[in-house]
Amino acid sequence: MKRLSKTLALVSFAGLATTVSLAGCGDQNSDAGKTDDAARMSGGGTTVFDQSSHAFTLPAPGLTAEEDELHLEGDAAFEAQFVTAPAEVNPGLGPVFNNNSCNSCHIRNGRGMPRLSAGALRSQLLIRVSLADGEVDPTAGNAPVPGLGFQIQDHAVYGEEPDAYTSLEWEEIPGEYADGTPYSLRKPVVSVELPDGSSLPDNVLTSLRQPPPIFGLGLLEEVPEETLLALADPDDADGDGISGRPNYVWSVREQQAVIGRFGLKANQPDLEQQSAAAYHDDMGVTNPVFPGENGTTEIDQNTLDASTFYSQSLGVPARRRIDDPLVLQGEKLFEQVGCADCHTPTLETGDSDIEVLANQTFHAYTDLLLHDMGEGLADKRPDFEADGYEWRTPPLWGVGLTQTVLPGSGYLHDGRARTLEEAILWHGGEAEAARNQFRDELDASEREALVAFLQSL
Repeated sequence: MKRLSKTLALVSFAGLATTVSLAGCGDQNSDAGKTDDAARMSGGGTTVFDQSSHAFTLPAPGLTAEEDELHLEGDAAFEAQFVTAPAEVNPGLGPVFNNNSCNSCHIRNGRGMPRLSAGALRSQLLIRVSLADGEVDPTAGNAPVPGLGFQIQDHAVYGEEPDAYTSLEWEEIPGEYADGTPYSLRKPVVSVELPDGSSLPDNVLTSLRQPPPIFGLGLLEEVPEETLLALADPDDADGDGISGRPNYVWSVREQQAVIGRFGLKANQPDLEQQSAAAYHDDMGVTNPVFPGENGTTEIDQNTLDASTFYSQSLGVPARRRIDDPLVLQGEKLFEQVGCADCHTPTLETGDSDIEVLANQTFHAYTDLLLHDMGEGLADKRPDFEADGYEWRTPPLWGVGLTQTVLPGSGYLHDGRARTLEEAILWHGGEAEAARNQFRDELDASEREALVAFLQSL
């Protein structure tokens, strides 16, 4: 089932030039005259043509006037900086928090920077925690740590003390390609000191997380569940060494476990809950999905709806350099070494209440499934059904614009990789065979070609 689905996905991508709709490319596209080249349409009809530092900030073309207005309201909500209550504008921050606005972590909607602690400029990393041996809360997928819950808020409003004081150092790990070319990988070393000066107890599990990009999420939300289940192969029935499986997580709205799609371990079911959790956990702002005591909220449903719609309706940057021979060679190598076994090139949406998202063919390079990524990337902390070695396959669309949008952004779940090459070299587990081919069997020019392909996405 999985192999057939992936084959169909690749065939679909190859046939894109003749099947994808080009309707809806809006006036904001800086080189809209090139839209006849359908292979560039990473986001189907939601593709935008901007290669600047604002490439991730444009609304999807084709929104209705009413949707455009809601998108702008969401943009404002996304940038709203919360302050200590009481205040006339945006009260409710904290008392402990990780950052004071959505935009502070997702600068220009891209990846975050691997910085941590209250003293770091634009601290964007955070630490999830849980008990290794406690009673699991089925609505959170983990056992809470007394006094901390599920996340360390390492900032606090004036007069309050943060959950803990955090710091981050890097350990360099030298390595070498088979052709003798040296490289160095870096590994995060995190320190956590509680307010009383003690360290975290030994039975506390930690997971360092960096904010991922937020464009194109509306398309991922509209991929039918049966598509994800068809891509899954939890028992590796086809024997290819790839055993992707969905995470099943708690839906507050549905009051039951459903397939997770968002978050680094696919631990959120939909964009409303993802947005509401970020307000509550990252900023300490209560809301209709995660209210405070006695049901009180610090933002209303309209604000939550607007911020959710903003992430649903952002456009996806177009591919670049698609006719470059080096990129074409890299695309073949991407499939040849097995990267495409998890980074599924093409998906399709089903019906949607947002017309521009309905029945789109797009190229996110993800299967939204969990995969064992090996010891090197393991956080050893379960998250609902994801074990301590599994991570969701991250989308690769737009990855080539990462440093244009925010220089200094990191790759992988905790930002440890400074380059795409380092990110590949960290792959293990189900991706170990692909990593080994890249490291040990490709020559320097072939490695350059594969990275060039990634830079074209």
